[in-house]
Amino acid sequence: MALSRRSMLWMVPGATIAVPLGTRLYAQPAPAAVNAERGIAVRGTDVVAYFTAGAPVPGRAEFAHDWGGVTWRFASAANRDLFAADPARYAPAYGGFCAYAVSEGYTAPIDPAAWRIVDGRLFLNFDRGVQRRWERDIPGRIARADANWPRVAPRRP
Repeated sequence: MALSRRSMLWMVPGATIAVPLGTRLYAQPAPAAVNAERGIAVRGTDVVAYFTAGAPVPGRAEFAHDWGGVTWRFASAANRDLFAADPARYAPAYGGFCAYAVSEGYTAPIDPAAWRIVDGRLFLNFDRGVQRRWERDIPGRIARADANWPRVAPRRP
């Protein structure tokens, strides 16, 4: 017998379940690798702030969340909680390594000020000069980096 949401609720008398559509009810998979220095992701920058404030904002140690084997820092408890609820939505592409470098087939560190959101994905680059090169062909760079990432992603110990 196929179970529908309605039949599942009928099977649990008295249960009221309110889950917004689109809510993910499973653990978010961690990225293959995360750009971290001393265990801190993305140089301590609040990755949610790129989406909410439109700028890189330094994270604070008191607003931290562990995911993907590293610690992510946030400027506020609200940003930390947004990330904890859906880390895949806010985590940068390619584990926070330089998007241009990954498109060229290697990894490189980033400057948090060299960033861009494209189609809801956060991309970081080595510096603003490299970012300008990446921006000359964003769709092509993303396609090449997406293809390269499984091969160049650093392996976790």
